[in-house]
Amino acid sequence: MTGRMPRGRLLTPRRRMLGLAAGAAGSALLRPASGRATGAPRLLPPVAEADALIAFGHTGPITDGGWTAAHNQGVLAVRQAFPRLRTVYVESIPYSADATRIFRQFVAEGAQMVIATSNYGDFIRDVSDRAPEVAFMECDGHTVTGNLGWHYITHWYASYIIGIAAGLMTRTNRIGFVGSFPIPSVYAGANAVLLGARTVNPAVRLQAISINAWFDPQAATQAGTALAENGCDFLCGIMDEPAYLRVAQQRGIKAAMWNTDMRQYGPDAYVSSVMLDFRSFYIEQVRRRLAGTWQAAPCFLPLGHGVDRDTWGSSVPPDIARQADAMRTRILGGYNPFQGPIRDAAGRIRVPAGTTMDDDHIYQWDWAVEGVSGLD
Repeated sequence: MTGRMPRGRLLTPRRRMLGLAAGAAGSALLRPASGRATGAPRLLPPVAEADALIAFGHTGPITDGGWTAAHNQGVLAVRQAFPRLRTVYVESIPYSADATRIFRQFVAEGAQMVIATSNYGDFIRDVSDRAPEVAFMECDGHTVTGNLGWHYITHWYASYIIGIAAGLMTRTNRIGFVGSFPIPSVYAGANAVLLGARTVNPAVRLQAISINAWFDPQAATQAGTALAENGCDFLCGIMDEPAYLRVAQQRGIKAAMWNTDMRQYGPDAYVSSVMLDFRSFYIEQVRRRLAGTWQAAPCFLPLGHGVDRDTWGSSVPPDIARQADAMRTRILGGYNPFQGPIRDAAGRIRVPAGTTMDDDHIYQWDWAVEGVSGLD
């Protein structure tokens, strides 16, 4: 990248993980989170819209139909809201020194804000520490400095709601889960589905298969097929593409997806999806950066404001939709369903009775609940 970067795209091969990051948690729609702070947040000078350059670093291709596609909708929303500023993005940034090089290039080209749509850890931290005049946001991050913040979506609530529908719709009492890596976002998704399902059907079990990728249609197809052949009649997961939904459609079973509305790939099988929407959040962070009021902070995007369940599929009976949505209404009203006692897969009490897992704890979830197999 030399000279002035165009308002368009720049390509770098590869990908890996899921995330995005944050800025000021000043909106009432954002839920403050704890974070490991290593420096006091500071205000950065305001920037005229016509002089602004906002850079986005994506973990995957914007055509993946899933995670990165959802973030790209946020990029497009920023362009529409601020037509005089310039945006640039790089797709499929690898988790290597190449990431550091790309983030440095953003700074060198004059970006006043850099948004990474995944957790790049030290690769972005090394750059942000050397560019204190630039605002950095990292999705699924864990560290807050004077100019680096993070944010994440509380997807576990939508997964819990969908789990209720799964528990009511399964006939075999076996839910299949296609996972990527054994990391907290995957544990939280799988655990939430089963905990929700067991509130209406205590006999349900969840079997997971990890494919070590976020975007691998062939591997996801194989995993979905294996789960179906093992008796799972409801598939869910945390993939960036619709491969296992196609398996469910072909086999006459049900499936719930992640990131976006994917029902076109399996209209008879589609139940719902954990829907992501970063548009309002992106717009607010950019507005604050332009105004000089942005501050680095950790925050969660709560149910109804950045993440939600999708409109129910046509095969979901109205009474099941109502029962699941009754929990959605409670959560929107402030209820937290992740209450003890909760046991792990070995039967040990991890969350005692009278204790509630807050978002900070769920964000770090690294163990499977009782009834979940295949993640440990």
